[in-house]
Amino acid sequence: MQGTFTQRIWDLALTIPEGRVTTYGALAKAAGGGGQAARSVSSILGKFPNQGVIPWHRIVYAGGKVWITDACAKSRRELYEREGIYVNEKGIIQDFEEVFYDFHD
Repeated sequence: MQGTFTQRIWDLALTIPEGRVTTYGALAKAAGGGGQAARSVSSILGKFPNQGVIPWHRIVYAGGKVWITDACAKSRRELYEREGIYVNEKGIIQDFEEVFYDFHD
């Protein structure tokens, strides 16, 4: 994959299929980053020129923990439901291993 690490993160994030999720770490690794690169993914994605196309809900923490605040809870949960992804009351994706996307599928 060509381009800078930032460009590779952007390009890969846009390929996460509907109904699947990946982690910050898997995204960083697929883009060629090292062990600490996952920490920079959110910041890199935040600089993407067209924020409306980044599938933020498909990028989750290790183990399937999702990022949901009170302000976005309803819309986020609707996105997951629409894609057939069940998130429990603790904010963990049920059957995470089944919906995990590692860019090698």
